[in-house]
Amino acid sequence: MERRCTKEIRVWVNGTFDILHRGHLELLEFASKYGVVRVGIDTDSRVKKLKGNNRPFNSCDDRMYFMSRINGVDSVVSFDNDNELCELIKEWTPDYLIVGSDYKNKEVIGSQFAKEVIYFDRIGDYSTTKILSNESISNR
Repeated sequence: MERRCTKEIRVWVNGTFDILHRGHLELLEFASKYGVVRVGIDTDSRVKKLKGNNRPFNSCDDRMYFMSRINGVDSVVSFDNDNELCELIKEWTPDYLIVGSDYKNKEVIGSQFAKEVIYFDRIGDYSTTKILSNESISNR
């Protein structure tokens, strides 16, 4: 297995990370090859606003706990709104902000505080929403 970058290069990744799946783990492995990874996680109230009253499935505390136990994740924080997310990214001053390729041609919150935005191509059709609705996942 390839060794992680040992320089103090800062990498930011954020999302809901409600039910971890292969796509999440591949994203985090990809990010960890660039440097020190901080993950921002949406609070429960933010997830409800974005995804509906039946979400999140796991609490923010649980999601932060799970995330903090993943190799390659160096720190985890939570945020409740776009302004708070932007401030956390500004404080972290990442060299790289890594987001899903579905954000190409969209505004990426906090991108002005990163040296570069890197788009990560989605792995298969993995989706927490599909998992929770019992839809099949292709490319397993």
